[in-house]
Amino acid sequence: MKKNVWFITGASRGIGLELVQAALQAGHQVAATVRSKPEQLASLLGHPANLLVTVLDVTDEEQAKEAAEEAVRHFGRIDVLVNNAGYGLLSAVEEATDAEVRHNYEVNVFGSLNVIRAVLPQMRKQRSGHVINLSSVGGLTGLAGWGLYCSTKFAVEGITEAMARELAPLGIHTTAVEPGFFRTDFLDASSLIRSGNVIEDYAETVGEMRNFATQVNKKQPGDPKKLAQAILTLAGSEHPPVHLPLGKDTLAYYKEKKDRMDSEIEQWYDVITGTDHDDVK
Repeated sequence: MKKNVWFITGASRGIGLELVQAALQAGHQVAATVRSKPEQLASLLGHPANLLVTVLDVTDEEQAKEAAEEAVRHFGRIDVLVNNAGYGLLSAVEEATDAEVRHNYEVNVFGSLNVIRAVLPQMRKQRSGHVINLSSVGGLTGLAGWGLYCSTKFAVEGITEAMARELAPLGIHTTAVEPGFFRTDFLDASSLIRSGNVIEDYAETVGEMRNFATQVNKKQPGDPKKLAQAILTLAGSEHPPVHLPLGKDTLAYYKEKKDRMDSEIEQWYDVITGTDHDDVK
């Protein structure tokens, strides 16, 4: 397998940490970014020669440029970008404040764009590379209690699909990875924000999801180590997909949505196809 230079955001814990460890063990070179205390991650991983830990708050565009430039100075190139940094927002659409929603977008969407803009000039120069954007099962279907978070991941999906078309002629691949519920700290307070406002009318929908999130924490079906290996396989593929749903739960949610949409299209076919001008065949 070709040895690549990886640039991985949100590397201090969860999927990011698992992926850094897997890439290092496979012999790749890794630029891992953390928001603070880079020495802690370097020490945790044993200061391997193929690791560079750098500070990056993805909401800081200048810091993203500096981190990408540091990685190129250190390793000479960037072959794989993994936009992993992000967090969840558990709330009914109506419940969350403007500030809560905007910050979720600042990290999950605009933060990813900051890093993409920082890394793509190097990949375009190389005429090679692979951008892997961590989406979610919530990027494929909207779920009660996750609508606002899902909307950030829907944005990531659209960005990724467009980038795949734009970058293919330049030799650069783009993939949205859509994990389901994996046994990480995503449902802990460190990675999940719950809206301060709670509306009782949503008790049967969002309230149930809040209870579910509490009960399933640390019992999720997905194995993060296997997820990391799947991403290594993805990055090593000559013909990677634009979408990679990971987990049986993600696949079930996607098929449910697809079947529902197919049924709705069939029921509304005449209305759907009846909106063109009469001179359009």
